[in-house]
Amino acid sequence: MFRSLPVVILVILSSLVPARSQSGQSLFGDFRVDDSKVEGLKPTTFSIILYAEAGAILGRQTVTNNSRYRFNNLAAGNYILVIECEGVEVTRIRVDMRSPLLGDLRQDIEFEWKATGETRSKPATISVDDIYEHKGANRDLFAKAQQDADHKRYDRAAELLGRVVKNDPADFLAWTELGNIHFLMKSYPEAENEYLRALVLRPKLFLALLNLGRLEVSQQKYPVAVDVLTRAVEVKAESAEANYLLGESYLQIKKGSLAVPYLNEAIRLDPAGMAEVHLRLATLYDRAGMKDRAAHEYEEFLKQKPEYPDRKRLEKYIADNKR
Repeated sequence: MFRSLPVVILVILSSLVPARSQSGQSLFGDFRVDDSKVEGLKPTTFSIILYAEAGAILGRQTVTNNSRYRFNNLAAGNYILVIECEGVEVTRIRVDMRSPLLGDLRQDIEFEWKATGETRSKPATISVDDIYEHKGANRDLFAKAQQDADHKRYDRAAELLGRVVKNDPADFLAWTELGNIHFLMKSYPEAENEYLRALVLRPKLFLALLNLGRLEVSQQKYPVAVDVLTRAVEVKAESAEANYLLGESYLQIKKGSLAVPYLNEAIRLDPAGMAEVHLRLATLYDRAGMKDRAAHEYEEFLKQKPEYPDRKRLEKYIADNKR
C-alpha cells in the first residue's frame, strides 16, 4: 500500500477527439502516468468510474499506466469520468456526448506525479487518512473484487467484498466499494447502508459522502441529500460536483436562495465542466422574473459552449433581455 507516499496528482492533459461510431456510442482513451519525478513506492493501478450526470454509477474499470479504458453502449448525454487511487478520488472529467454529429468519443487522460513540496495550482491531494491497508487474505479478495467489478461481474464482486468486511468490519474502504457495487446493481437500500457503515468508521470520508449524496439524489430523497452533501462540501469545499449536487438538491426542495451560492461555486471551480449549470440558473432567474440575470447566465454559458445547438434561441433571449 502507499501509506508513506506523500504526493499530489495533477491533470496535465485531457483531450476529447471524435472517432467513427461502430455499434452505439463508446467512450474510450489512453491512460498515462508520468511518475518519473517521484521515488519509492508508486501506485500501480487506478480506477476509472463512469457516472451519469444524475449521479448513477454506470461502470468502473481498473487501469494501469500506459493502458486503455473503454465504456460501450452509451446513450447520448453528459457523463462524468472519476479517477480514483486507493479508493480516493483524485480528479474528475465531464464529457459531453450529446452531439448528433459525434459517434464514439476518445478522451485521453494523462497525469503527472509531483512531490508534495512542489507548488502547482490547485493540486488534488490524497490524504493518508483515507487509505486503508488490506491485510492477509483480504488483500487478494479486494483485488479480485475490483477485477470482477471491472468485468461487470457485480454479484461476484459483492460476494467477495462481503467476505472482506466480514473478516475486517473496520475496513471503511471495502464498505465504500461494496456500496458502489450495490449502487451499480441498483440495490439502493444495501448501498445506502454500506455507505453509512463506512461513514461510521470515517465520518469525513469524502468518497462515501459524495456517493451517498449521489444515491439520495438519484432516488429523489432531496432533504437527505442536502444533509449528506453539506457534509461532503465541508470536507472538500473544492469539489465542483459536491457543490453542484448540493445546489441542485436545494432547488428540488424549493430553496433557490440556498441553492444559488453552491451552483455558482460549482461554476467557479470548474467553469467548463459545469457550464450547463448556467442553464439551470437561467431557468431559475427567468421564472423569478429576473430576465436580465437569466440573460447573463445564457451569455456565460455560450462562452463555454459556443457550438450549442440551440445557440440562436439563447442569443435572441439575451438580445431581448440584457440590460
